Amino acid sequence: MHSDLVASRSADPKESRDSRDARESRNGTPQLDAVSLAIVEQLQEDGRRPYAAIGKAVGLSEAAVRQRVQKLLDQGVMQIVAVTDPLTVGFRRQAMVGINIDGDLDPVADALSAMSEVEYVVMTAGSFDILAEIVCEDDDHLLDVINKRIRILPGVRSTESFVYLKLKKQTYMWGTR
Repeated sequence: MHSDLVASRSADPKESRDSRDARESRNGTPQLDAVSLAIVEQLQEDGRRPYAAIGKAVGLSEAAVRQRVQKLLDQGVMQIVAVTDPLTVGFRRQAMVGINIDGDLDPVADALSAMSEVEYVVMTAGSFDILAEIVCEDDDHLLDVINKRIRILPGVRSTESFVYLKLKKQTYMWGTR
């Protein structure tokens, strides 16, 4: 694992343990120490894992793990959520929509982010300005979202839809590697 690299970020012995667990980098995002990363990994394996079990695995007390988890949540480093398979809860159509924009991307990205059907919005470099993942009940619902809600947004020049036929892999384990 990369614990050595992470641990080397906070090698200053004068720095307290609490200040090292989630220091901010130059760009204002938290940098996590090896223990916080290990806690995240434990929760990625099982989001319901008891704090006592996590503490045993990472060498902290249950209370210390609880405090670290709360700090990670408060800083927006992670979320603990239930991940569903859209097909099993009534959503039969998923698609990634590539969107080209004239002008500022932010207003379009904000409008997309506000739509309940849109699960993921990212501004990109390349063929599209924005990619948005959409989860819908069926093809009619997808058409309605694209045609009547996305394409009419000011600044949207074009869209291209990539309808999902089958989901082969979906993982959330990338956060600490």
